[in-house]
Amino acid sequence: MANASPPPPYSSSSSSAYPLRPLKSALRSRQQRPPEVLERERILLARLQTVDQPREKPIRDFLATRFYKFVLLIIHLLFSIYLKFRWAYHNILNRGLSILYYHHRTPQLIQKDVKELEERGKLPEHVSVVLEYERGGLDTLIDEVSEISCWCASAGIKTLSVYEQTGILKSYISTSHRSISQRLHSYFGKSRPSIRVHAPPLSSLHEPGEEGREVDLEVILISEEDGRESLVDLTKTLCDMAQRGKISSEDVSVELIDAEVTENTISEPDLLILFSPSVVLRGYPPWQIRLTEIFHVQDNSGVGYQVFLRALHRFAKTEMRFGR
Repeated sequence: MANASPPPPYSSSSSSAYPLRPLKSALRSRQQRPPEVLERERILLARLQTVDQPREKPIRDFLATRFYKFVLLIIHLLFSIYLKFRWAYHNILNRGLSILYYHHRTPQLIQKDVKELEERGKLPEHVSVVLEYERGGLDTLIDEVSEISCWCASAGIKTLSVYEQTGILKSYISTSHRSISQRLHSYFGKSRPSIRVHAPPLSSLHEPGEEGREVDLEVILISEEDGRESLVDLTKTLCDMAQRGKISSEDVSVELIDAEVTENTISEPDLLILFSPSVVLRGYPPWQIRLTEIFHVQDNSGVGYQVFLRALHRFAKTEMRFGR
């Protein structure tokens, strides 16, 4: 068997043609691709070329960014100055009113401050307040309830409802009753008005020998569980009664729900006072404040008599149109 001869050396012409073979095959395969693929590659290459292009006018973009930041800084500075001036104005106004209208624990001075409102018939019968337990603890909270109760009793307001979100006051009804009684004694002396402290759905706490009699001031302690949760429980009860055939769907009306909510919690207050810098209801029962006048003082964060008095005068200027 003859030995295989080695391959002849490549000529110059063959060596120059050899590298073109893969390129020709690639071009041939590219031409054989469908037009959709070729169009997609063209779009992709155009996008890559657009990304690789250098940014146009970098100095102008830099100056525009600096200008926008400068404008935002000026707006922030002006708004900060406005907030500082507003806080100073309200703080000075509150301090001035606190000195000018301080009650000195004298019911006659409080009656003098609201005499005009009482003569015009613009004094609310039911006042509600929102207090915060986190602000000063339990002792401060009970002290605030006692002070506001004395203001209401001196002004001739019959019902005061105190809303505290956590409901801790409901666990200290006797303590609250005793504190209010002592504070009323410091205001009125031996002729202090009678009170009743109530926390739905718990029973009322009366003065000794006052059960069944009309009291001068009723203090109702409510919490977050008396709001949406009570409405949910009432809805479940009505649905259960309707399924058992005790009531029909036509019997469920706004009047029925209002009567049940009023009996189980509180009636609708005429005035709601917030001792906070903004309107934050903190889960207050929503059904009871459909037509309630809500009052607060900007940049105020404490319980003060001047806020209470300003709320009464603001309520006297309101007019209930009932959708007209």
